Amino acid sequence: MPAFHVEKSIEINVSPNVVYAFLADFHNWRVWSPWLILEPESKVTVAPGGKHYTWDGKRTGSGEMKITSENPAQRLDTQVTFLKPWKSTSSTWFELKPTTTGTHLTWCMNGSLPFFLFFMKKMMTAYIGMDYNRGLLMLKDYLETGAVPSNLTFKGITDFAGCTYIGFKTTCAMDAIDEKMKADFGKLFSWNNNNPGSLNGIPFSIYHKWDVVKKEVIYTAAFPIKSIPANVPAGAITGTIPAIKVNTITHIGNYKHLGNAWSAQYNLQQAKVFKWKKGIDPFETYNTMPGSAAENEQVTEVHFPVV
Repeated sequence: MPAFHVEKSIEINVSPNVVYAFLADFHNWRVWSPWLILEPESKVTVAPGGKHYTWDGKRTGSGEMKITSENPAQRLDTQVTFLKPWKSTSSTWFELKPTTTGTHLTWCMNGSLPFFLFFMKKMMTAYIGMDYNRGLLMLKDYLETGAVPSNLTFKGITDFAGCTYIGFKTTCAMDAIDEKMKADFGKLFSWNNNNPGSLNGIPFSIYHKWDVVKKEVIYTAAFPIKSIPANVPAGAITGTIPAIKVNTITHIGNYKHLGNAWSAQYNLQQAKVFKWKKGIDPFETYNTMPGSAAENEQVTEVHFPVV
């Protein structure tokens, strides 16, 4: 069977003893699990003592996780067994190392795929790695602040009125997207300041391609406008999004956690809750302007065009 390994790390500004005690009790996992946030209504049952739990969801499948070995403040070994959508068992573990400010935490998995899914090895490794990163970010926030600034509202099918836009289309590495997007929107805000009255709605970003294996993204940072201007800035493009039906998820919280909303959309699509309208790329709209609200109050909506 095709084997794979996933390993992701993060720095947490609390002691290894605190991190370990939190991880070693499955009662705590619901607040930071990168999978349970995708389907809040899934059934989770934690055994007395917090060393074993089961989950059962319509979209996230079903399975169980148990702690297999404990080495307090240093390493915690677990085993996860998936029953649906296919049966598999993987070894997972956490390694903790003290730092001058807290803990260096590494989350690892050794797993395998059914033979008939051998072609998905690289993609599966990339997707689980992204899930691990989402989870570690939420774990860090919770342990450092007592809360995770990431809440999802599943709005379902809504109407998008359509718009004409001006924007900058960029190809970059995933880990460079924050810097690139800030620069693109900076140019758009500068253009808007010199062309008052042109804006016709709230800013948004269209995601044309998200290659998790190559870790590359192609997006357009855009402003909706009343009409295509004569003075389009150098390097900018114009286009339209038609009036369409979209499946919408509202994310309230820090932009760094937006991956939760996107992962939830893909999870809904894979579960055939909606059918993606091919030819129109998904996009996110910024209901609160960047910098205008505290991180736990930032409102972003992720829209997937549907048939």
